[in-house]
Amino acid sequence: MKSASECDQGQTSITNAPVSRTTRPTEFGRIFPPDENWLAQQAPEDILLPELPIIDPHHHLWYHPGFRYLLEEFAADTGSGHRVIGTVHAECMSAYRADGPTELRPVGETECIATLAAASDAAGGPTRVAAGIIGRADFDLGPDIVDNVIEHHITAGQGRFRGLRYAASWDASAAIKLGHPGARPHMLAEPAVRDCARVVADRDLTLDLWILFPQLADAAELADAIPDLRLVLNHCGAPLGFGPYAVDRDEHFATWERGIREVARRPNVVCKLGGLLATAAAYDYRIAPMPPTSEELAARWRPWFDTCIDAFGPQRCMFESNFPVEKMGTGYATLWNTFKRLASGASHTELTSMFSETARRTYRLAR
Repeated sequence: MKSASECDQGQTSITNAPVSRTTRPTEFGRIFPPDENWLAQQAPEDILLPELPIIDPHHHLWYHPGFRYLLEEFAADTGSGHRVIGTVHAECMSAYRADGPTELRPVGETECIATLAAASDAAGGPTRVAAGIIGRADFDLGPDIVDNVIEHHITAGQGRFRGLRYAASWDASAAIKLGHPGARPHMLAEPAVRDCARVVADRDLTLDLWILFPQLADAAELADAIPDLRLVLNHCGAPLGFGPYAVDRDEHFATWERGIREVARRPNVVCKLGGLLATAAAYDYRIAPMPPTSEELAARWRPWFDTCIDAFGPQRCMFESNFPVEKMGTGYATLWNTFKRLASGASHTELTSMFSETARRTYRLAR
């Protein structure tokens, strides 16, 4: 078992260049350390619906040179006003084992997150950090090896392991720097990949999907092929607004919407609402003179969120912070105020679903 200090190492590709206000447009699709001085200028806001319980179903903890985001940093964010009662940690290719069988190296991340989560529990506080942990396995290795990797994740997770995230994000354009190592066209349709997805279903675990919106049809076909697989669509299906998608935006939105509504017809898929900052390019956070208010963010993001909620229904939607990625452009308190504005008009039951119960049910978290 790794110690918390041994978790302070990472492998995710992060751009560690110093962040400063610039007149150059943002290179969307990349992760930059947040500009803390700029974020400090974000106007303080009263917390909306402060008693509403939140389970944040998608965040990361990592350490990279110039970008440390571990318990201390996350606690400062979750403690910024909203009632965050629990979280789910999503894999981010961090803290892998340095040796041993290659296929088991991602288990190091689950070990580290479980260690950090236990430390958080021991310290007390209102938030159960990493009540669920989503890990990674290489589906190219075949179902037998993936099943073995899952077994090791379950042991390492100390009762917190809830499933895998499969990163298949791919686009034909070199300008879309969101591709995952090994990603290729239509990989969700490959028999070997589907055999591995069936292992996840047989284990009664979730499979988070990180794909880009041109791949939504592949997700729908996967859901049909394995109807007992609990699929979680990450980041609103990743609409894109940069590179070749910066032009003809209405046309691309319409294509994304058709894809979302088609996936939503599959009852075994739920949707995470968030993660648009670095993909949809709704505003350029690196040249903005001031951080946005929650009203401004809600106005920019509403078309995507409204579409997802209408397509999936509140019972199959869950708001996600995607921190610290979204911290490039907004603070945690403002982000959750944004989500609460986007959910305005929802009933109490619908709010409870989108802010906690969909996550609790999907990841089978204890009350």
